[in-house]
Amino acid sequence: MAFTFDPRSSAEMDRIKQEIADSFDEELEMEIDESRLETLLADLSDHPDREQVERQVYFRELFRLQHELVRLQDWVQHKGLKVVIIFEGRDSAGKGGAIKRITQRLNPRVCRVAALPAPNERERSQWYFQRYAAHLPAAGEIVLFDRSWYNRAGVERVMGFCTEEECEEFFRSVPEFERMLVRSGIILLKYWFSITDEEQQFRFNMRIHDPLKQWKLSPMDVESRRRWEDYTRAKEAMLERTHIAEAPWWVVEAVDKKKARLNCIAHLLDQIPYGDVPKAPVTLPDRVRHDDYIRHPVPAELHVPDRYQGGSGATG
Repeated sequence: MAFTFDPRSSAEMDRIKQEIADSFDEELEMEIDESRLETLLADLSDHPDREQVERQVYFRELFRLQHELVRLQDWVQHKGLKVVIIFEGRDSAGKGGAIKRITQRLNPRVCRVAALPAPNERERSQWYFQRYAAHLPAAGEIVLFDRSWYNRAGVERVMGFCTEEECEEFFRSVPEFERMLVRSGIILLKYWFSITDEEQQFRFNMRIHDPLKQWKLSPMDVESRRRWEDYTRAKEAMLERTHIAEAPWWVVEAVDKKKARLNCIAHLLDQIPYGDVPKAPVTLPDRVRHDDYIRHPVPAELHVPDRYQGGSGATG
């Protein structure tokens, strides 16, 4: 007997509503910790008031933009495009939060994140761009770099992990490297997430007081607070010397995290013309049933303990 889906039935409408609610919950799971952290540090009276986008508007726009990202993903696959998006900025500027919202509803086989660790001894002996080039997309792929080859112009330069000669060579090489990527057919977008000195101080304090986020605060992050002005000079030099027509920098004002995410995603969508991809309708076939099939019970010792109450039904 074929299974029919009737969206007009009360039971099916309840299921649809539950699915929609689950979609909202998935986003709320990432948002709720921010509210909790605000409460943890409510006594920080020196933190300036920040105008934030209304929550209802934020969720409505985020879901709309994520729907457009799915359309863009389909278009990238359909046309065999190769897309690279670079996210740079100070520690705690909100790069990771924006990346999460971009990738949240996309196919990880199409859109992936490259977040490279510090280079090992072998990688330090390679051509500087070599380990990044290994993560560039093939046709039909989108790669988001959570920090990129611009580490050399930022943290490596400020913390003394490279010489001034190596940094100067980077500035000479990177425009040609990026022009070469663009000539090869790669769409290259570069975003710098910008926050104030006061906002970074506040976010670092939130991480210090929250055990769920203390792992985000590395010794390098702590040192970056002391070297704020050194990082500012390094950023200014980087933007000045690597802002090229083929791959310009785009600065995202990120003191308000929610506005920053919406603005970044909306801008990203504007940079890549896309349209609807024709798709054949999907029809579920009838399930094949065999008279000689007997479903055997799953041994009790294989079950995960049922600690929470909820709906139940036959499972496969």
